[in-house]
Amino acid sequence: MRGVWHFSFTVADLGRSVAFYRDLLGFTLVHRQEQDNDYTRRLVGYPDAVLRVAQLAVPGQPRGVSTHDLELVEYVVPRGEPRDPARHLPGAAHLALAVEDARAEHTRLAAAGVRFVNPPAKITAGVNKGGYACYFLDPDEITLELVQPPASL
Repeated sequence: MRGVWHFSFTVADLGRSVAFYRDLLGFTLVHRQEQDNDYTRRLVGYPDAVLRVAQLAVPGQPRGVSTHDLELVEYVVPRGEPRDPARHLPGAAHLALAVEDARAEHTRLAAAGVRFVNPPAKITAGVNKGGYACYFLDPDEITLELVQPPASL
C-alpha cells in the first residue's frame, strides 16, 4: 500500500453535489469529466456505463499520491435509485472533516439549510476528548462529520 488515492461518493446530481462540497464546505474543484469509454465500463462492471465525475481537494491539504481527496460520481447510465442512508447499516460510510470551530461551522451550515443529525457534541472520552463533533447530511443524505480536535492536538 502506498497511500489513499481518494474517497468517492455516488451522487444523484453531480452539479448539485459539486456546489455543496465546493461552495458550502470549501473543497476546490480539481477536475470534471464525463467517462464514456471501455475502460470505465470494465472498471465499474456495467457494459453500458456512462459516468459524470468531479474530483475535489481540501485546500492546503498536502497532496499524497493523487491530485484530489474526494471523487463525486453520477451514473448517467445505468441510473440508480437512492439507497437507505441509515448510518447503522453494514456498508454505510461517512467522511469526517477537521474544522477549527465545530460550533461556528454548525451555525454557518445550518443557516444555509444543511441538515444536521445533532449539534456539536463535546467529546468526553477517547483520544479526541475535549473536542467537538457532529454529523450532518449532504444532498444525497450521505453522512458527513465535523470534528474539532481538542486544543491539545
